[in-house]
Amino acid sequence: MPDDSEGIGPRMDAWVRVALDVPLPGPFDYRAQAPVPVGTRVIVPFGRRKLIGVVVDNPEGPAVDAAQVRDIEQVLQDLPPLPVDWLRLARFAADYYQRPLGEVMLPAMPPPLRKPSAYQGKRSGQGPVARLEARKAKAADTSVATVPDQAPELNADQLAAVEAVAAVAGFKPVLLHGVTGSGKTEVYLHVAQRVLAAGRQVLLLVPEINLTPQLEGALRKRLESVLGADGLAVLHSGLSDGERLQAWARAQRGQARMLLGTRMAIFAPLSELGLIVVDEEHDASYKQQEGLRYSARDLAVWRARDLDIPVLLGSATPSLESWHHATRGHYLRLALPGRARVSTLPAIRLIDTRRLAMRQGMSPQLTEAIGQRLERGEQSLVFLNRRGYAPVLHCASCAWVSHCPRCSAFTVLHRTTGHGHRLHCHHCGYQAPVPRACPECGDQDLEPMGRGTQRVEEHLAELFPQARISRIDADSTRRKGSAQTLFAAVHAGEVDILVGTQMVAKGHDFARLGLVGVLNADSMLFAHDFRAPERLFAQLMQVAGRAGRHGSGGEVLIQTGYPEQHIYQALLRHDYAGFARHALEERETTGLPPFAYQALLTSEARELAQALAFLQQARALAADSDFPGVSALTLYDPVPLRVVRVANIERAQLLLESNSRPALQGFLAAWSAYLPAMAAEARVRWQLEVDPLEI
Repeated sequence: MPDDSEGIGPRMDAWVRVALDVPLPGPFDYRAQAPVPVGTRVIVPFGRRKLIGVVVDNPEGPAVDAAQVRDIEQVLQDLPPLPVDWLRLARFAADYYQRPLGEVMLPAMPPPLRKPSAYQGKRSGQGPVARLEARKAKAADTSVATVPDQAPELNADQLAAVEAVAAVAGFKPVLLHGVTGSGKTEVYLHVAQRVLAAGRQVLLLVPEINLTPQLEGALRKRLESVLGADGLAVLHSGLSDGERLQAWARAQRGQARMLLGTRMAIFAPLSELGLIVVDEEHDASYKQQEGLRYSARDLAVWRARDLDIPVLLGSATPSLESWHHATRGHYLRLALPGRARVSTLPAIRLIDTRRLAMRQGMSPQLTEAIGQRLERGEQSLVFLNRRGYAPVLHCASCAWVSHCPRCSAFTVLHRTTGHGHRLHCHHCGYQAPVPRACPECGDQDLEPMGRGTQRVEEHLAELFPQARISRIDADSTRRKGSAQTLFAAVHAGEVDILVGTQMVAKGHDFARLGLVGVLNADSMLFAHDFRAPERLFAQLMQVAGRAGRHGSGGEVLIQTGYPEQHIYQALLRHDYAGFARHALEERETTGLPPFAYQALLTSEARELAQALAFLQQARALAADSDFPGVSALTLYDPVPLRVVRVANIERAQLLLESNSRPALQGFLAAWSAYLPAMAAEARVRWQLEVDPLEI
């Protein structure tokens, strides 16, 4: 079998330290026939398994008895060694988020690069990269020539922003605060063009997969002169393994001059990086919620500082952390206060629903406004951030409700074609057919309570039978490419009324959309999470910004039972700065981020008492210790999660807080070393999250 290790030469013992994706601190020492460059992937034995790891050091000798050190089995040279700056990024992420280095490095790579089986066996050849390139060489060239777009003339604010970013020398975070429709993307394109023309690479991050096709097309048309026909790569989790591998390989080899991607793209190896752009920087999608719970936006800022390059953060509703940094002068703040096209910001109206006769959650004012837009040939968007037909099914006779048997949550009623209506749990995935009668009392008159996007879509079809109605949510876009097809229909004017969740709230430029109606916004007003008001304001401001982007007369109707709330009053004025000032004052008074730093220890067990006992033990260890930073730490009591049981597993959490980030980091590094053994003894699963977004 061909061996990538050819050319290493006669055996001459050398030591390598290898990071592996295992839940142990590591890295691990191995013996090689000759020195192996740092950043190279290798196949090594680990117990009875074979694993792919990354060489992170070439020590003079092993840290354990040399007789116990095993040989590496294969040196993989199908890609260049990972760049030194990439290794620094991985080390920082491992240290900051308190995870073993291998659990950062290996999961960041496309799956074929971390599977030993991809390099071994008769059919493996030289590995997945070689096989991918062989297939590409055999395939017919189906690329279509791109017709370059004429760049629109920048207005004075856009031009000033471009020049300000271009004037930045070295590292500087730049917060581009532009109202929806202000042309932030044009600023990104002009700045990127200058960086690319100087021979450097650009990384552009977006929060959602469904935002990439529209932006990819714009990049290809506008930047082809500096990118070339094959200089753009796209990287996100919706791609196949082969597509991800191709993008990664082109980035690592320097062939991709610009990389467009979601949060995972922050770990792409780009050795000539000259600019990082984070679009919609406030978006919670930049925070990974499993495994390594990193913030791609925060890592983008760190990576820019490490490389001494600018990082451009753009948003109409910046995160309070970024806004706070800008007000204190740590970030350069640039403003785009008006819309780029000849259009005005939409008029926002609050509809007080407390004394209205509502039909399926819709007010008479909203129904009338949709009818008027239909008569004028304009599109309307009805926004409801709740998919399915109804949040719960209930029995009016005995008060039975549709609970998930595996979670402390309701099952959601979904209406499906051809398979009958079903109850779904959005937490664990449990599904069941709708019962013919109440399981408790036998009453056959079961009723849906509340409404989701399916029910609103059905109601609108009854109200406006002549209208072309489309629904875009996680259910209607499950198949690959379906979201792109649905959005294309909206852009082409083939949809009169669009019903959607947060998938439609950001980044999309709907030319014919004149009206946005918001249902059930109040559900987030009184949430336990202190970040809920910030998320609600951003969500409403973003979805409101879809209206009237290509003309005047855009209108937004927000239904609420609490129109006097500060969030809604700030929305009426399109006043993000006022909202942020009020919210930051509240945060400072209560000692919450960004005026404090937090970590969250979560435990999972079959019994809640078991999960809580582990957290109590961990809290006691911290309280009685002399760990670094413990004196500056606040330890809260362990509590069950809001949805305490998911898939028959009980969950609880322990919140830690400090007014000093270094103190918190120093404490976590010492404290977390004891947690694995404690968790094993208590028979619980645990997760430590730094800078949690949801508490």
